[in-house]
Amino acid sequence: MANIILLGPPGAGKGTQAKRLVEGRGMVQLSTGDMLREAKTSGTEMGNRVAEVMARGELVTDEIVIGLIEERITGHSGGGFIFDGFPRTLKQADALGELLNRTGQTLDAVIEMQVDDAALVARITGRFTCGHCGEVYHEVTRPTKAEGTCDVCGSTDLRKRADDNEDALKQRLMEYYKKTSPLIGYYYAKHQLSSVDGLAEMDTVADAIASVLDKA
Repeated sequence: MANIILLGPPGAGKGTQAKRLVEGRGMVQLSTGDMLREAKTSGTEMGNRVAEVMARGELVTDEIVIGLIEERITGHSGGGFIFDGFPRTLKQADALGELLNRTGQTLDAVIEMQVDDAALVARITGRFTCGHCGEVYHEVTRPTKAEGTCDVCGSTDLRKRADDNEDALKQRLMEYYKKTSPLIGYYYAKHQLSSVDGLAEMDTVADAIASVLDKA
């Protein structure tokens, strides 16, 4: 069992690798976005707080997000957790560390998925997904076998994210480097950081992550 954080800018492939870890190692992916959406309709005390905050159009506080994570990890046994989309700031990293200590758990690895910005822009601007099953494709490196049709489910509902364009991606990268990249130094100082080439082939990246986890 291992608890890990995947770090990397938008489009580095964190979601793809997290899915592999869920399927291959029985880990649980804790996506803050998914947790907030689920909590909003859960009817729990914490869920009601989330619903109230979101109904007012306000940002959900770190305290609430930590509370949601605590609900998920308390009493759970299995393959460990993948923290996806959290922490994003040094303050959140401190809060997560305190939570893990309080619940008797550890953070076993922080894996940075390193990318070249220019190559990342090329990767993301060509990306599209199946709106039905979520399979991911790329105009150059992984097109569908039959034009306009998903290889997996046969759907013709293929979509590109509105913000998967060069200008929007550069803005998202700027935001990432400004807020989240300090975490790399933070976890390096704690001797918890490992780095992998996020632009390598998916299987190569998965093997590199597996190697880190096997040593954790």
